[in-house]
Amino acid sequence: MFRTRCKCEDKCCDVIIDGGSTDNLVSETMVTKLKLKRQKHPRPYRIAWVQDDHKVLVNEQCLVKFKIGGYQDEVLCDIIPMDICHMLLGRPWQFDRHAVHDGHANTYTLTKDGVKHKLKPMKEIAKKVCSVAKI
Repeated sequence: MFRTRCKCEDKCCDVIIDGGSTDNLVSETMVTKLKLKRQKHPRPYRIAWVQDDHKVLVNEQCLVKFKIGGYQDEVLCDIIPMDICHMLLGRPWQFDRHAVHDGHANTYTLTKDGVKHKLKPMKEIAKKVCSVAKI
């Protein structure tokens, strides 16, 4: 699993990039604390990660603008209560951005607006990215 940090609204947020996830997700806490704009989900659904009897209704989305190092982007995420991270980028983000994961180096490489970016895991960027308060 790839863990890193990003800046969103000048706050430091924890991010996981997970090639096994079928969704892009943002935590309810992050959306509330940063006062991000919510919108109704066009196709609400229920999600169950650990146990079937603890399903969560996903009925809202949020467009999240973020920055990881020199890479800036925005992604539409489903809002859910989660505490593992603030934002989880799944296969939809990877596919849309043509992001390539190097499992040996544990980096993601992608090109945006003609500029090639290499995203590095948390241990290499935490001090650079998070000079501001964490949410």
